[in-house]
Parts: sequence; C-alpha cells; structure tokens
Amino acid sequence: MIVAGVGFRKGATAASILAAVAATRTRYAVAARDLAALAVIARKSAEPGLVSAARALALDVRPVEDDALELVKDRLLTRSDRSVAATGLGSASEAAALAAAGRGSRLLGPRLVVGSVTCAVAASEDAS
Repeated sequence: MIVAGVGFRKGATAASILAAVAATRTRYAVAARDLAALAVIARKSAEPGLVSAARALALDVRPVEDDALELVKDRLLTRSDRSVAATGLGSASEAAALAAAGRGSRLLGPRLVVGSVTCAVAASEDAS
C-alpha cells in the first residue's frame, strides 16, 4: 500500500495540492493507480482544497490524529522549522504518510515542496 501525505497552509487550492502530488509521484515513480489515499493531519482533513484534490484523484482522505503522528515523528527524513512551529512535527506530510500507511511503513524518500504544499509518500505491506 502506498499513501501520499500532504502538508499545506489553510486555504491551499486543489490545484496546488494536485501539483505537489503529481510531482511527488513522478519523483518516486508511483503510478496513480498505486496510491491508496491522501493522508493529512486531522485538523486539516476538511479543507476544501484537499477534499477537491482527493475527489479529482478518486482517493479517500485519511485524517491522522496527533497520537498516531507522535508515534512516527522520530522516523521523519526532513525537518522544517515552519512545520515544527505549526504542527510540532519536522514534516507534517511525512508523518501523515507514515502513520496512514500503517505498520512497517517506510518513506520512499524525503518530502517534496511544490509552492506552498509539501507531499511525501510512504509504503507498507499493510492492506488496511
């Protein structure tokens, strides 16, 4: 299973989120059909841009709660001071991807920054 985690500021557009997901899929050679979901920190799961992007990709949004993010924060590959200030995480997109991908998940590489959106992909053998 492969999950794309996204991080963004409030008000991010669907187009900006889609661009970040597309760039990340290209960088890490992930086919659209292989993505299982878009993951995001729970408090941003209802953002209109995210909901629209998920609909355009025909993917579910997987909100990730703080306790699940806490469990993966030591496995992140990048650290953004801005992300730490906003979320307490070095990378909200990496943490969301890891947590949503499930047990034994691993990042395919560091997050990408596309404009004001970050995206990371994590893979696992978990089928949930």
